[in-house]
Amino acid sequence: MRLLTVTHFFEQHGGGVERVAGHLNRCFTAQGHETSWAASADDRLPDAGTASPVAMPCINAIERLSGLPMPIPGPRALHRLATAIRTSDAVIVHDALYLSSIAAMLLARWHGKPITLIQHIAAIPFSNSLLRWVMALANRLVTHPMLRAADQVIFISDTTRAAFSGVKFRVPPRLLFNGVESSLFRPVQRKHDSTLLFVGRFVEKKGLSIIREMAAARPERQVVLAGNGPIDPDAWDLPNVRVLRDRSGASLAALYQAADALILPSVGEGFPLVIQEAMACGLPVICGEEASRADPGASAWLYPIDIDLSDPSGSAERLITAVDAVGMTPGERAAMSAYAIATYDWGKMAEQIVAQFGSPSTRQPSRRAASSSAA
Repeated sequence: MRLLTVTHFFEQHGGGVERVAGHLNRCFTAQGHETSWAASADDRLPDAGTASPVAMPCINAIERLSGLPMPIPGPRALHRLATAIRTSDAVIVHDALYLSSIAAMLLARWHGKPITLIQHIAAIPFSNSLLRWVMALANRLVTHPMLRAADQVIFISDTTRAAFSGVKFRVPPRLLFNGVESSLFRPVQRKHDSTLLFVGRFVEKKGLSIIREMAAARPERQVVLAGNGPIDPDAWDLPNVRVLRDRSGASLAALYQAADALILPSVGEGFPLVIQEAMACGLPVICGEEASRADPGASAWLYPIDIDLSDPSGSAERLITAVDAVGMTPGERAAMSAYAIATYDWGKMAEQIVAQFGSPSTRQPSRRAASSSAA
């Protein structure tokens, strides 16, 4: 089957959505599908074996100014996207609010291509009240119609599914959890080194201001931040904070395996992939309450805290309390790892996504295609 994935950026950008798309594309390719991936041309293209790239020229001023990853596709980008959709059998879009996602939905409808929308997040409670209002309005005016228009909606978290439970879907939505690379992310013999680990984009919604407050208040705790983004933690000038960039695969797994706990004081998340990877490594996870409920089967092992981006000091105090309370036994770590490795599987997720499309020969042609044939 000829599959086209559409995201805002390619995997090299470092966000969770892009990482998920990269894993799924590698699975699609390994399972014998002709796989393409359309995203902004700003980043390095996917490696060989991931997908054939459809690099879309975009303007990325919004992210540079505000930290919001919102590339704006131009005419050449839309032309390339339209060509890729026309020559595909099915389209897979990640998250509804991106302009490339909206364009893909409209073009897929025009060309009569089945479209699956994988929705990762719901609302983001920004510290800025205006941004919160804009996000709520955008979900009402854009995300809801996109969810209604998709032939199939997939949620990667139970909390995100609950947030959109009032939408009238074409067919019942599905809940499919992201996978983990169990060959890399697994427990090893660990040493207690009092290191707290953050993995993710260096942006506001990930709670970087909260981590800064916590690190300043607890100078005896080493804090490692692995990721990239517009916020620069090196500028905090805190001796107990170490920043690592461009970690992936085995080098990222080694960080999980050496740390004392993963801290993710983020908001507006679905089910961050880093939580699942940490669980597979047997690493205790401290995260926002929303993320802790994303998989009811995993919630017993997670340490939830109330996160308020407008109150970084108070949130940092709650984070410190949770850090001091972490105390998982070796048996609990092993049980958590076994659950994650058994439950989160990229190959099975990819197979279930493709299976819903059926055979291209059984689908009805689009109105445009039917009109062209009649003429």
